[in-house]
Amino acid sequence: MARVVVFTTSASVLIIEILAGRLLAPYLGVSLEVFTGIIGVILAGISIGAWLGGRAADRLDPTRLPGPLMVAGGLSVILSPVIIDFFGPGVGINPLSIVFLATVGFVVPAALLSAVSPIVVKIRLASLDNTGSVVGSYSAIGTAGAIFGTFVTGFVLIAAFPTRPIVAGLGLLLSLGGASLMIGRGRWVPLAVLLVAVGSATALASSDGPCQYETTYHCADVVVDPDRPTGRLLILDRGHNSYVDLEDPTYLDFRYARVMADVIDANFASGPLSVLSIGGGGFTFPQYLEATRPGTDHVVLEIDRLLVDIGRSELGFEDEAEVVIADARQSIQDVPPATIDLVIGDAFSGLTVPWHLTTAEFVSIVDSRMAPTGLYLINVIDYGDLDFAMSTVKTFEAVFDHVAVIAPPSYLSGEAGGNFVIVGSQAALDTPALIRAIAERGGSEAVLTGADLESFTTGGLVLRDDFAPVDQMIDR
Repeated sequence: MARVVVFTTSASVLIIEILAGRLLAPYLGVSLEVFTGIIGVILAGISIGAWLGGRAADRLDPTRLPGPLMVAGGLSVILSPVIIDFFGPGVGINPLSIVFLATVGFVVPAALLSAVSPIVVKIRLASLDNTGSVVGSYSAIGTAGAIFGTFVTGFVLIAAFPTRPIVAGLGLLLSLGGASLMIGRGRWVPLAVLLVAVGSATALASSDGPCQYETTYHCADVVVDPDRPTGRLLILDRGHNSYVDLEDPTYLDFRYARVMADVIDANFASGPLSVLSIGGGGFTFPQYLEATRPGTDHVVLEIDRLLVDIGRSELGFEDEAEVVIADARQSIQDVPPATIDLVIGDAFSGLTVPWHLTTAEFVSIVDSRMAPTGLYLINVIDYGDLDFAMSTVKTFEAVFDHVAVIAPPSYLSGEAGGNFVIVGSQAALDTPALIRAIAERGGSEAVLTGADLESFTTGGLVLRDDFAPVDQMIDR
């Protein structure tokens, strides 16, 4: 039984660590900074719990402690989503907020459960002669539990169940396991624990949480536009990701989408194209291009299967494109070389493009799939000193002979921020036609090329696979 207790509590700490990313995503997004904060907080909880558990084992009767600690740990696990939902809407997206929200949500269950292992070791340590074997064996069991918790959560549970039922089930399991260790201290104690744990777990498992849809990677909501009843806004992790009009796919609500349409029309004659989209989102461009350029051959590389289902059920996507459900860095290898007229990069993890889709190595792969006159358009978000936007342009310049960035003048000067459209091609861009298209639309965006572009990118760096700190580059 002692080995089972250590294995279970250690596994539970790692289950909490992985689920923490899902619980924080609606408020903080999904980024390297968020996972860094979670890992640091969980490690702090493990450290605090091991230290306090060891002290308690020396000062109190250790045989009476594992049960109450497991019960308290289980109940605190069940409370974690409630605490996150209470504090989450009021926090910003910065390192301090990440650490704060992770701490209030997860440091207590991590500490309570981590206190069990040193207490069990004290119970099992009958003689100093076998200290090494006892400590070593329980350390190995705890590590094995942590490995099990990591694998079963990441590979099985998250793919099979929503987060809150997993949290509720884990909390209930821990509470009932702790109650079973307390049998013999009075009938009311296990009964009270049973009632509280079952009630709390049931309430949590049946609650909706902050998401309309919980995908493998995002908290997703689809909102009806009150000013345009046929309009649908896709929100991922608090960010406005995509907009489609169910009756008019040619309507582009987002400014960056209108800029991309200007670039396409300025550089390609009318007619169908061969298009590759990196990231599907709300599938705005597959529907737009099918409406404006019938017969377009469109392939979308989208990692999130449920987003595809949402596109079909809520956003009017009717298979205007072939969808490949896989990470774009891998699935692009199956795209035939030198065949694509237009590549649209619109993949996001929170506010950032996933770092491995920003590097010169990846951009070179994209270039190898493009026809000689092909275009690569990418949408990026940046603010403040514009490190990420400048570095994306620098990276494009390392691969393409012709590059441009399009954004409002206030964005380009750093006075404001938002979406930047960056264009790369081995063929000359029709900049005059693009400027005319923007003007005819009534847009205010400026187009930077040549010397103006070089001036804009001062201070930027070429992103590489071994150094692409995109999460840290964006000022929020």
